[in-house]
Amino acid sequence: MIAKLKGLLDETGDDWAVLDVRGVGYLVHCSAKTLAAMGEVGEACTIYTDLQVSENDMRLLGFAEAGERDWFRLLTQVQGVGSKVALAILSALSTGELQAACAAQDAATVARANGVGPKLAGRIVNELKDKAGALPASPGGAAMAALPAGGASNDAVKALEGLGFKPAVAAQAVAIARSELGPDAREGELIRVALQRAAG
Repeated sequence: MIAKLKGLLDETGDDWAVLDVRGVGYLVHCSAKTLAAMGEVGEACTIYTDLQVSENDMRLLGFAEAGERDWFRLLTQVQGVGSKVALAILSALSTGELQAACAAQDAATVARANGVGPKLAGRIVNELKDKAGALPASPGGAAMAALPAGGASNDAVKALEGLGFKPAVAAQAVAIARSELGPDAREGELIRVALQRAAG
């Protein structure tokens, strides 16, 4: 099985790219976020891959990060979620946002993706709620596991809890905010961004 490709970006489309690996062109289907991360045509890049084989099709999926590939595999285990829908979700949401949405049972956030209705979004967050914490979220996946004790981050989490957010959801939202704003972000900035992320 092909797990990773390293080569030159040869061509791109709306949801695909061709990666030239020593003269062999691999067509990979990607999320919008992965396509953006791959850079410009002619540049060197590395992508993680997943090969899907069916009775009448063989498709190679590409991901900028291994964590995104893990979430893709998890999403496609949900009934009604094929590779196209999973890529649409990963195009609309970062893995951090997806993880927070599943943990918070926030179907509305998942339903922002093209082709995902309220019913399917509800099934996704319901089936993945217990698995959401097992996968890394990027960027800032490590920060989600453990925010530094004390300081602005801890105060921001307490503030969100005071607003009614569950501790795990508050911690995840602040971790995402901290990864975006940097370790020196002030409490007020963290709360503002964390509220946006928690609300979807």
